[in-house]
Amino acid sequence: MYRTAPLGKRPRWWTELPLIAVVYAVYSAGRLLVRGNEQPAVEHGLSILDLEKTFRINFEHPLNRLFTDHSAIGIPADFAYASLHYLLTPALLVWAFKRRPADYSFLRSWLMISTLIGLVGFTLLPTCPPRLLDPSEGFVDTMAQYASYGWWGGDASAPRGLGGMTNQYAAMPSLHVGWALWCGVVLWRHGRTAWAKAAGVAYPLAITLVVMGTANHYFLDAVAGAAVMGVGFLLARPALRLADRVRTRLTRADRGGLRGAPANVSGGCETSAGTGAPERHREADASDHIPRQPAHGVGDSRTDGAATAAR
Repeated sequence: MYRTAPLGKRPRWWTELPLIAVVYAVYSAGRLLVRGNEQPAVEHGLSILDLEKTFRINFEHPLNRLFTDHSAIGIPADFAYASLHYLLTPALLVWAFKRRPADYSFLRSWLMISTLIGLVGFTLLPTCPPRLLDPSEGFVDTMAQYASYGWWGGDASAPRGLGGMTNQYAAMPSLHVGWALWCGVVLWRHGRTAWAKAAGVAYPLAITLVVMGTANHYFLDAVAGAAVMGVGFLLARPALRLADRVRTRLTRADRGGLRGAPANVSGGCETSAGTGAPERHREADASDHIPRQPAHGVGDSRTDGAATAAR
């Protein structure tokens, strides 16, 4: 249970949309700015592959052969790699915004924090994907092989002619797997039908197979993508609490500034909180020094009787 907002309180789209746009722009720009030299990226890729071979977890080799030998598997996998990452994730985010407002803030923060952590990984560890290694390593780029069936070229999932707009050495971690895991949790946790929950399990598993079979990621890239989402999950709630504290302090500071402002006096009239109150006190003090005169009432029989006896 990760609900963070009161029931019935809906987030505002005019604040959410710019926030998401800014984070995604930072992520996209960061991927381009941190494009390192090719040689370190190739060395990192070979190191990962050697580590997998040591522990016999280089599952990407047999999967890549399966995808390249059977177009009925390889072509749908290429379409899935090139599109679902950018379609299903924002669709589920919009769905959560509309249908799960109490959980939306957490889900959005989880996705954004994990994405930024992934950007740190691209920066610190530029990694050459299997498809860009020397052919002697035994990998075939299925997206280049089946490029005539889709809109992509030989530069990852970028459309033809736009390969320069992407960083091809951002294999570690795999955010294709990370975002798919986020989608799976949303479907499993909030899906109301058995089909939705089944899709929540099948989708991240299928994307994991796709990224390895198309030679876009190593198995350890997929593991790192899942780990990044785990860290983002743990950091999302503290990040929301910190944002709430900052927002509360700013609100209190604004209210304090309003309370400290001088009273607005109009037309030369003084308010009861102004100088009028001291004037009334001075008038009351002056009246205390005036001797009181005895009151002669018309109907006071004792006073009238005393006056008659004196006469």
